[in-house]
Amino acid sequence: MTALTLSTAAAPGLRADAIVIGVAKGAASRSGNLVVAPGAEAVDKAYDGRLAGVLETLGASGAEGEVTKLPAPSGFKAPVVVAVGLGAEPEKDAGFDAEVLRRAAGVAARALAGAKKAAFALPLTDAADAGVVGEGVLLGAYSFDVYKEAGGQAQGAAKAKNGKAPLAEAALLGGKPRDKAYKAAIERAAAVSEELNRARDLVNTPPNDLNPEAFAAVAQAAAKEHGIKVQVLDEKALTKGGYGGILGVGAGSAAGPRLVKLSYTSSKATKSLAFVGKGITYDSGGISLKPAGHNETMKCDMAGAAAVFAAVVSAARLGLEVNVTGWLALAENMPSGSATRPGDVLRMYSGKTVEVLNTDAEGRLVLADALWAASQEKPDAIIDVATLTGAMMLALGSRTYGIMSNDDAFRSAVHEAAEEAGEPAWPMPLPEHLRKGMDSPTADIANMGERMGGGLVAGLFLREFVGEDIAWAHLDIAGPAFNESGPFGYTPKGGTGTAVRTLVRVAELAAAGELG
Repeated sequence: MTALTLSTAAAPGLRADAIVIGVAKGAASRSGNLVVAPGAEAVDKAYDGRLAGVLETLGASGAEGEVTKLPAPSGFKAPVVVAVGLGAEPEKDAGFDAEVLRRAAGVAARALAGAKKAAFALPLTDAADAGVVGEGVLLGAYSFDVYKEAGGQAQGAAKAKNGKAPLAEAALLGGKPRDKAYKAAIERAAAVSEELNRARDLVNTPPNDLNPEAFAAVAQAAAKEHGIKVQVLDEKALTKGGYGGILGVGAGSAAGPRLVKLSYTSSKATKSLAFVGKGITYDSGGISLKPAGHNETMKCDMAGAAAVFAAVVSAARLGLEVNVTGWLALAENMPSGSATRPGDVLRMYSGKTVEVLNTDAEGRLVLADALWAASQEKPDAIIDVATLTGAMMLALGSRTYGIMSNDDAFRSAVHEAAEEAGEPAWPMPLPEHLRKGMDSPTADIANMGERMGGGLVAGLFLREFVGEDIAWAHLDIAGPAFNESGPFGYTPKGGTGTAVRTLVRVAELAAAGELG
């Protein structure tokens, strides 16, 4: 991963491959002329105060995500200046939004693939800004090419799409290396970003290499490394325990299902959280087979479990004073002679029976067992994360996830945490009238209901398996979990790691006694 350092050095004398600066659309003038953002004063001075004009001549507008490169001025040890757009200049005395800085740093880091060192002279008003810029750099520099070849041999390290290795080092100018707050911000950025990138790796790994057993092995190795307790239930243990939902979904695959429990505990904790992740390592739809064109990216159907895994490890690495348990409900949904059929009835871990009307509505089945298991430990709150419904993508698009809850205040708190983390999310309702559509003449409940509002129906189904008096939120990340278009900001093509930062932020708020 890209190394992060804090530096008080002046830009002209710093040895680097490039100096990154920010530029914005001027707010003071009617013409919206380009302005050089704070942090780049030394660079602008070296151009005799004409840097903005030079960049405008080169076509720069200051739009977010725009990158303009130009030769560094005489006397600089770095040969190139990279100007990245920050959008509109903020109001007087207001700094740039954290997410704007995060995205700009990510764009610049990706543009500098192949460089050994870059100096980032973006606006840093405090330690929090240093943290978000560092986070943007580390997330933007990410690439996944371990399955590609270079020179006829498999690559031993991840390289960018253009064949260049990710940026090796980023020095944040204006940082304070001896300041505890700045150091803590950088350390947090490194821990969370490294685990988020590991979640991206898991999502991007093809299903022939990442089945439930392999995922469980990854979790076991990480748990051992970071002092996290781990328990893995295999087919025999799941059968003995009565986990009918997980077993029913995994019944058609040669790769058996798993339920992985990760437990991070703090001796100073006064609150406990449970995170539950859908981990369908490949989703064919089962007997209700997906049509052509809808299954090529279904390796991403375990993104919820990847996010939960990354969040628990992040909490351990940060030493948060809160107990966090992660439940990874892992299965492969395949059609075969042993697969669950439409019309079958499954007896869940809670004891309730579910009539399976559609085997492609499998995520809610594995989550139901894991939610009930999590509920038995009586945590203060439960959050589940899942690439659950195409309906949520129709409602919110491909970059925003939905939040449902049995508690309006808790839903608001999770939404606020998502906003603070920089992850687009939106609160969604759980309309009671939709529950009747899941009534079954054969079982306690069916796994399908009304077609309209399908994402909300799924949330209502999950609510049935949450213990009494436990605040619960459901994050449907079907849209933003896997980016099929080109990269933007610090978001790559492929697995995105969506929800990791929200979960970590929720854990931080709980540790501080500030979670609503």
